[in-house]
Amino acid sequence: MADGTIARIATWNVNSIRARLERLLAWLESRRPDVVCLQETKVTDDDFPIAELRQAGYAAAIHGQRTYNGVAILSREPPVDVVRGFADGVEDSQSRFIVATAFTPAGPVRLASVYVPNGGSVGTDKFAYKLNWLARWKTWLDAHNAADAPLLLCGDFNIAPEDRDVHDPVAWEGQVLCHPDERAALAGIRDCGFQDLFRRLNPDLNAFSWWDYRQLAFPKNRGLRIDHIYGTQSLAERCRGVSIDREARKGKLPSDHAPVIAEIELC
Repeated sequence: MADGTIARIATWNVNSIRARLERLLAWLESRRPDVVCLQETKVTDDDFPIAELRQAGYAAAIHGQRTYNGVAILSREPPVDVVRGFADGVEDSQSRFIVATAFTPAGPVRLASVYVPNGGSVGTDKFAYKLNWLARWKTWLDAHNAADAPLLLCGDFNIAPEDRDVHDPVAWEGQVLCHPDERAALAGIRDCGFQDLFRRLNPDLNAFSWWDYRQLAFPKNRGLRIDHIYGTQSLAERCRGVSIDREARKGKLPSDHAPVIAEIELC
C-alpha cells in the first residue's frame, strides 16, 4: 500500500488476463499498487477472475469482451461512479474504455483505463477506425471533463508520441503506431488539458513499454513506448515518479507489454 499521501497507480496491457493471471497475481503481491488499470483482458464480465483478485485484495470495475479487447480498473475498495464506453450514440461493440473513481490510502482518484485500437496497417479500415475512435475519445473528454477536474488517463494508447519513444525511428517512420495522423490525434488528447507524466519527469530518457514477441525484440530492447499515464495539471504537478517495470516483461509467457507505474501525491 502507499505510504503517507502517495498513491501507486499502474497501467498494464496483460494480453489476456486468463493467460497471465498467475503472473498478475504475483506482480500485485510484489509491487502492491493501490490502483491498476488493465487492458486486453480478453474475457467477458462473467468470466473475469473476480474471486481470485478479491482474494489478492482487489475489487474490480470491468468492461469485458470475449476473445478481444476488454478493460478493467482494480483497487483495494470497489470503484464507484463507473462509466463504460463513450455512450455517444455510435454503434460499437468493442470494449475499450472504462472510467471510475478508485479509493487509495492517499485519497480518491478519478481515472480511465483505455485501450486504443492498434490500427492494423496504415490506409486500412482498421486504421480509419482507430482515428475515428481517437476523435470520439477527444469529444468525450471535451464534453465530460472540466479543465480543473483531476483525471488520469491510463492505458495502452498504441501510439509512440515522438521519435524518442521508438527504438528505430527511421524503420518505423510513417508506420502504424508512429504515423503522423495518430500522433496528431494524441496531441489533441493532450490539448484537452493532459500531460504525459512519464515524459514530464523523464524528459531525456529513452525507455519502452512494448516489445514484439518476435526476433528477440525484448533482449535487444527494440521496443516502443506506447503505454501511458496522462494526468490533468493538478495531478501532473503532484506526480513524484513514473517508471516502466521491465522485470514484468521477463520470464515465462509474459505479456508483450510492461506495466507503467506512477506515484502521485493525492492530498
